[in-house]
Order: sequence, then structure tokens, then C-alpha cells
Amino acid sequence: MRRKGFIKKIKKLITAAFLLLPAVLICFPVFLILTGSVMDSIELGQYLGPVFSGGEEFIHWKVMPDYPTFEHYGRLLFLTPSFFVLFWNSVKLVACILAGQLLVGVPAAWAFAVYRVRGSRALFALYVVLMLLPFQVTMLSSYLVLDRFSLLNTHRAIILPAIFSTFPIFLSYGGFRQVPVQLLEAARIDGAGELWIFIKIGLSLGKSGILSAIVLGFLEYWNLMEQPLAFLEDKALWPLSLYLPEISWTQAGFALCASFITLIPAAFVFVLGQDYLEQGIIYSGLKE
Repeated sequence: MRRKGFIKKIKKLITAAFLLLPAVLICFPVFLILTGSVMDSIELGQYLGPVFSGGEEFIHWKVMPDYPTFEHYGRLLFLTPSFFVLFWNSVKLVACILAGQLLVGVPAAWAFAVYRVRGSRALFALYVVLMLLPFQVTMLSSYLVLDRFSLLNTHRAIILPAIFSTFPIFLSYGGFRQVPVQLLEAARIDGAGELWIFIKIGLSLGKSGILSAIVLGFLEYWNLMEQPLAFLEDKALWPLSLYLPEISWTQAGFALCASFITLIPAAFVFVLGQDYLEQGIIYSGLKE
């Protein structure tokens, strides 16, 4: 029995080490960003010299800088107003998109999940197919439509197409499908209206799918890059994800500092919504 218990512990340790290694490799770039953001320009120049000088030597890095400094954070937060302009652009875009998806996508998902009419399954299958299309496929047609309505070079060119995205409908649909049909029928027998059923029962029991759609939507639109580059010409309208100063060995610390601050809201939202995100993904994978 002792031998079996020892072998079982060894297997657990090997499994934990096997799973820990990819996690360390994924988190390592974030660690480099954090440590690099508190290094002074001279130290960064020594470490990253081969990258900017075109040399063939390998770069080297220290776990902790010799002389930590917050000069890059002070410069970014107090001497760079353009950073905050792009920050509030990102906040505006993400808030408007998520609010619009809640108003449009959640009722649509409820209709697909609860009301079975002729052609509803085919229409929902079409929604799923549209979700699989990458932005590169629809970029030209979207550009022509936005140009026809004089929406190019405005935030509405980013917000309106994203509001009608099929992805939040797909995730919310999985959560609504878990609502028992008997409960809905009992509510109708008691005289409840469809709007009351949707608000009191649907939103309460299907909140996991809705919140997972919000979390994934925030992570996607906070890091948006292709749509602003294609539809926004004025750089003052760009989101924070496109804020990247001209990188040289003197600007590397500034860029690392900006990258780390940009990462904070996404990591915060992910940690808060991790449980709902897992439940929403589980619901999306269940078969009817």
C-alpha cells in the first residue's frame, strides 16, 4: 500500500510539472514586460543591444533589474496625454459594443433558444457559419457599406458591426437552452407575460452564458487592432491597443510600461469572470 501511494504521488508530481511548464512559458513574456518596465534606459540598452544594433549575439535578461526605476511610468502617466486619449477611446468602444450586444444579442439568443418556429434552426446555423468567418473575409464588404453610410473614420464604424456580432448570441444561446421548458410553461399558466419570463427567469438562469459573452467580448474588443486600422484614419480615434511608440533602445522601457498598463484591465476582467467564462464554454459545447 505504501508503494502504491508513493507511485501515485510521483505520478501527481509529474503531471503537475508537465502542466506547470506550459503555464510558465505562457506567463514568461508578461514577466519580461513587468521587469523591463522598471529598468532604466541604460540597462535596457545593455540587455537589448543586439536587437537594435542588428548584431548576431543573443540578448540576456535579469530576473530583477540592478537599479529599479519608475521613470517610465511617470513619463507615461503624467507627461503623455495621448496615452489617455487612446485609453478613453478603448473604454468608449468596449462599453458601447458590450451594451449594444446585450440589447441586441441577448434577446436574439433567447428567441432562438425558446421559440421554435419554422426555419429557426436553419437561421441559427447560418449565424454559427457567419461566426466562423474571419474579419479578412468580410473586411471589403464592411468597408463599402460603412463608406456608403459615411461612417468611416468614426467610432461608429467599429461599434455598429460589432454590436450585431453572432458570437455573443451563440454563447448566450447555450445558457438559455439550460432553462427547463416545464418552468416556462408553468410561468405561462400562472399568467406571466413573455417579457416578465425573459427578465425574471431567462436572465436569472442564463446569466452564465451572458457573462461569459461579456468577458470574452471585453477581451476581444479591448485588444482590437484590425478594424481600427482598416476603418479609422485619424490616429486620435485609435484605441489603446494601437498605442505603440517608435521603439528604439531609448524607447523600449516606455513601450514595455505602456504594454503592462494596457494588460491590467484585461487581466482584471478575466480574473473576475473566470468562473462564468468556464460555465459559458461548457454550455456552448452541450448538444441539444
